[in-house]
Amino acid sequence: MKFSRYNPYPISRNPVYAKNGMVATSQPLAAQAGLDILKKGGNAIDAAIATAACLTVAEPSSNGLGGDAFAIVWTNGRLYGLNASGRSPKSLSIEKVKELGYDEIPAHGWIPVTVPGAPGAWAALSERFGRLPLTEVLKPAITYAEEGYPVSPTLAKNWDKSYRKYKETLTDPVFQSWFDTFAPKGRAPKVGEVWKSKDHAETLRKIAETNAESFYRGELAEKIVSFAQETGGFLTEEDLASYKADWVEPIHVNYRGYDVWEIPPNGQGIIALEALNILKGFDFPEKDSVETYHKQIEAMKLAFADAKEHVTEEKYMRYTTEEILSDTYAEARRSLITDEALMPEAGEPVMSGTVYLAAADGEGNMVSFIQSNYMGFGSGIVVPGTGIALQNRGHNFSMDPNHVNALQGGKRTYHTIIPGFLTKDGMPIGPFGVMGGFMQPQGHVQVIMNTIDFGLHPQAALDAPRWQWMKGKTVEVENRFPHHIAQELRLKGHDIRVQVEPNQFGRGQIIWRNPESGILVGGTESRTDGNIAAW
Repeated sequence: MKFSRYNPYPISRNPVYAKNGMVATSQPLAAQAGLDILKKGGNAIDAAIATAACLTVAEPSSNGLGGDAFAIVWTNGRLYGLNASGRSPKSLSIEKVKELGYDEIPAHGWIPVTVPGAPGAWAALSERFGRLPLTEVLKPAITYAEEGYPVSPTLAKNWDKSYRKYKETLTDPVFQSWFDTFAPKGRAPKVGEVWKSKDHAETLRKIAETNAESFYRGELAEKIVSFAQETGGFLTEEDLASYKADWVEPIHVNYRGYDVWEIPPNGQGIIALEALNILKGFDFPEKDSVETYHKQIEAMKLAFADAKEHVTEEKYMRYTTEEILSDTYAEARRSLITDEALMPEAGEPVMSGTVYLAAADGEGNMVSFIQSNYMGFGSGIVVPGTGIALQNRGHNFSMDPNHVNALQGGKRTYHTIIPGFLTKDGMPIGPFGVMGGFMQPQGHVQVIMNTIDFGLHPQAALDAPRWQWMKGKTVEVENRFPHHIAQELRLKGHDIRVQVEPNQFGRGQIIWRNPESGILVGGTESRTDGNIAAW
């Protein structure tokens, strides 16, 4: 891959080069933990697990022990996909939610809680591809949880934002354990202040010693279920015991000679692929032009409209992934793009607050890994004495019984977190990802086009000003976005709004490997406390 070494969007740093290994993520301590595991003889898979576990401690405002995870792994000359998202409690239904007085699934409390998948992801990855035992790989995370660490700036800001919101809205006693765990001094920790959680450390230790069995079929599972039964929750021993992470075949489209890979539905990676499939029919001679941004936005709107209507757990979908990603359907969707902003509507394909990390080692193994509690800390429910903050993924279910993503017991919902991977001619280029709710597929499209169409190196591809389609014709842009292009987009009918908060536009990481020399080059997110550890 050839790209310019010049960064036309300088914010904080140049790309990082290394030979023996690299870990890129949003927390320096977590990245360093992954690198330490590499230096102890672990491979990229071990490093990814160590980093992911550390992130539950070092960035609890975005993920935790009660969240989900997805991974794409390059090893042994091929790609492997892991879907470690959890299912809704088998006893939960639309009718039951309505009986409790809700017309929509709430964001907090027990109703949106689904079975956590992250610990199962670590165990599955370790068992199949890891070199070191989990007891060794999780040591750094256990140490940080037990001894504490100084809170970083972006983390402190997000933590305080959640605390202030929860203090006003989460007044039911079921949420008290969240405050005991994450605000023991009656406030969020400040920048540089040491935070620790011995309960979190002990839970990590039990996960390590039992390869996560305790979490799903042992002592930890009993604590989760007992608290659910005491406080009106729906998770049962059967829900946890029946959980397993699934190995899946990643899906892809070819974009200008490169294969872009994502995890298949229930994840929203298919949105990024559909948008790229539409966009590959256009030429983009210039990055910073109104025509480039207009077509990108329009393609993304069309892909999101399809996802909202058609995407859920794959076995419930009316149209197959192959139909949605067919060239024929892409051509039909592409034909809808004109010079004016459109109102997105779903087509018929049959017609033709998350953390992300990338890891690589000197042997050629590479990992794209993402995990999340969703919407910051998740449901607001923390299992007392464990540090387990439960996710609220069920919030994405539909209450319309005729919708493909309708809530029902034992079902996986439409999922926002997506890891990405890039290959060319059957050889790995590397992992990439942009965390952040519904920004994620939009971030994937932007960094891939920045790389392939416009020749930007990883750091420049991440630093470039971003846009985010919100709804209808509304598009938010960063305050660094070219103002003259924003004005021209308004003339095409887009409702352009300048957003000064950088966290709204995702947080990404990239590691590319030179297929000839094996040299690694990485970029990390300048909009947060991102860091690359390398050697």
